Amino acid sequence: MKKFLKNRKAKGFTLVELLIVLIIIGILAGALLLVAGAGTDKANATKIVSNLRSLKAAGLMYYADSNSAYPNTVSPDLVKYMESGLVPEDFVLKSLDLADGKGTRLFVGYYKATDSILTGNVWEKLNQLRDTGVPVYPGTDGSGCSSTDFTSSSKSAWMAIQ
Repeated sequence: MKKFLKNRKAKGFTLVELLIVLIIIGILAGALLLVAGAGTDKANATKIVSNLRSLKAAGLMYYADSNSAYPNTVSPDLVKYMESGLVPEDFVLKSLDLADGKGTRLFVGYYKATDSILTGNVWEKLNQLRDTGVPVYPGTDGSGCSSTDFTSSSKSAWMAIQ
């Protein structure tokens, strides 16, 4: 046996060595995909909140420029105040009565039911952001917000303008 090992000259890797390396690379790639997926969901949730804050700022600029009147619609009222990357059709303005009967509040909502950004654990991440004090509320459709937690059936996220 010793003679056989001494006479063998290593000119490459054996099949077993190559398979072990491929298995290790596969395990590392799988772990990387799991980590990247969680980061994508949080990034999408943060993007939704950022867009809502931008629309809130646009609504406040409209209010200042139009002598204390809030906008009625996103398009065309807010278009000139919106950032260039935002699509007006993705957002809704709703005036909702307060639960305590003390008037109404104007909310801006991100509502795009077919958007790929609303998949995965985005709603869980929105709940986590809300728990840290971000004033964002869930909704089940484009009709308004609710005070319940975000779930996979939520199709919109809302933020108060006034």
